[in-house]
Amino acid sequence: MKLEAGKVAVVTGAASGIGLGLARRFAEDGLHVVLADVEEEALASAATGISALGVETLAVPTDVSDHEAVEALADAAVERFGAVHVVCNNAGVSSGADPWFGPLEAWGWVMGVNLWGVIHGIRAFLPILINQGEGHIVNTASIAGLNPGSGPIYAASKHAVVALSEELFKTTKIVGLPVGVSVLCPGWVRTSIMDADRNWPASLGEIPSRAPAAEAMRPHYDRAIGDGMDPAAVADLVAEAVESGRFWVLPHPEFVELAVRRWHRIAERLDPDTGVDVPGFPPATQIAGEIRAALAAPAG
Repeated sequence: MKLEAGKVAVVTGAASGIGLGLARRFAEDGLHVVLADVEEEALASAATGISALGVETLAVPTDVSDHEAVEALADAAVERFGAVHVVCNNAGVSSGADPWFGPLEAWGWVMGVNLWGVIHGIRAFLPILINQGEGHIVNTASIAGLNPGSGPIYAASKHAVVALSEELFKTTKIVGLPVGVSVLCPGWVRTSIMDADRNWPASLGEIPSRAPAAEAMRPHYDRAIGDGMDPAAVADLVAEAVESGRFWVLPHPEFVELAVRRWHRIAERLDPDTGVDVPGFPPATQIAGEIRAALAAPAG
């Protein structure tokens, strides 16, 4: 589908990071942009910046874990612009809470945004795209959706996004629906994902404390993300995928290679490899030592 002036893009998680990069790229192509995010002040600022590029914008504060909020987002987009052509289900969060001994609310929050946010976005916008006879859906997963190692909660949510996106792609092709589907699986990108708990819902109680292993890993994540890909470069790859109708958007080949190696081990019925060196991280042996030391340290 050609990205051109007059068409309309909807982007969730649009106030920062990849979402803001997508919004900016679509605006540069002349599309009007509907920006959605839970951070209202940042959302308003992002919309002002996108408007300065000469397109119309609509900022809609949205909690994507709430299906009624996402339905309201879709209604607002159609009411304002009369159509929607590109939908980027991009909002995402991560939690440093202990997945096995920490509060269950951490699982609910991450799954609510990362997985249910995508489900809600597809269900709200797919009928609109079908009825108008043209459209494209982009679901933001992660390389963690192809290769575990980023923590159980986050990896589980992103594996699910990859799976449901592939199922949606197959459905559109088999049935002949006029809707393209892409899944974005990036590695390190300069975003604020490590500070996602700034948006922890008050309704869930206190923000969970970080698990010792997560605390030990934090400096490595901060360094790798700080050195990561510019969100604008990721947005360029997404735009190319939309225009070419390509499903996979894989910005980091070095991470894809890890996923390929993992699948070779699966084919050989080998157990998961605990000694994989991750691009951007210290050697796996160092990481393992730091995690063991953190778990052995006395609490307090």
